[in-house]
Amino acid sequence: MSVTYFKRYRMHFDLRRELPDEPEIADQYQYLSWRPDLIPRHADAKFNSFKYELDANVFPCLGQREGCEGLMREIASRTGFVPEATWLVVSRQASSGKTTNCGTVQGINDQGLIGSIQNLGIVPDHRGHGLARGLLIRALQGFRNIGMDTASLEVTAQNDDAIRLYQRFGFRNIRTVYKSIEIIGVPG
Repeated sequence: MSVTYFKRYRMHFDLRRELPDEPEIADQYQYLSWRPDLIPRHADAKFNSFKYELDANVFPCLGQREGCEGLMREIASRTGFVPEATWLVVSRQASSGKTTNCGTVQGINDQGLIGSIQNLGIVPDHRGHGLARGLLIRALQGFRNIGMDTASLEVTAQNDDAIRLYQRFGFRNIRTVYKSIEIIGVPG
């Protein structure tokens, strides 16, 4: 067995700052506010957002559909779960009426006045349409609406696109942390 470490940044955003305007999105997309019956759909969006990403190595549950559903159920059952900061974005095909889960974000209140953004992810086929930005704004507004003054998140250091998004919003890196992962079957 071997251990490897992933560098992650803990970032904060001052919720007393003005939030950017929500981006215009195509008519096919719709944001859905939190409802417990949406857990499987959040899990589907989470799985399809992260299954081929580095974060599925850092957090193995993200690389498994069942793991994503278990994680969603765990987050939703926590005492500090913030429904106002938890959103799903879907796409409706005009021709068939079929709905696809495109992205998700969850919010937790772990530390009093600090809201923690969890698992912001967009399915690869739907990236580049402003959906991550829209989900982030809605999560931040949700934290603000319940009286929080700071939002936090952690991001893997190699996730350059996410880091750029957070920095454009005004998130600042307050700490570098390392997540250790045991690699089984690797000669040591």
